[in-house]
Amino acid sequence: MNPFAWPFRAQFLFGFACCAALLGYALFVQFQLGIQPCPFCIFQRICFVVLGLVFLLGGLHAPRSTAGRKAWGITALLAASVGVGYAGRHSWVQLYPPPMPSCGPGLNFIVEQYSWLGAAKRVLQATGDCSNIDWQFLGLSMPMWALLWFAGLGLGGLYAGFKARHVYLFRK
Repeated sequence: MNPFAWPFRAQFLFGFACCAALLGYALFVQFQLGIQPCPFCIFQRICFVVLGLVFLLGGLHAPRSTAGRKAWGITALLAASVGVGYAGRHSWVQLYPPPMPSCGPGLNFIVEQYSWLGAAKRVLQATGDCSNIDWQFLGLSMPMWALLWFAGLGLGGLYAGFKARHVYLFRK
């Protein structure tokens, strides 16, 4: 069955399922394989949660109007774009590691000291441990895969929102 022929609701709920599966795998890697996430990883997880919520709410709402579907598609693309930014920056740090030895204090300390907005800015300047590549699949690290997933899910949400709907009066 062609997923591009699925209705809006099915496409958005599939996007939610993908986000949930990716988050589940990230938790598996953390708690079963013992690979601890860096601040970049935490922010990417937050972006997957937000994107997953957009897909879930859009799928449950499943607006009939073209404007409503387009709004959900653009919202999904915006949520995914933030994730692309974090995953892209993390991939860059892994490819071109900075000279600093560590990322610095943990995410909780950064948020307490700088607020969430300041923490987000601080994380983008991360160094050191954030450049470690602890996991790879097919030659790509986890942030590189996250980048591909964010891009694919964002474009998929946009496609679902802007895809022309055919109304059939009679079934063939």
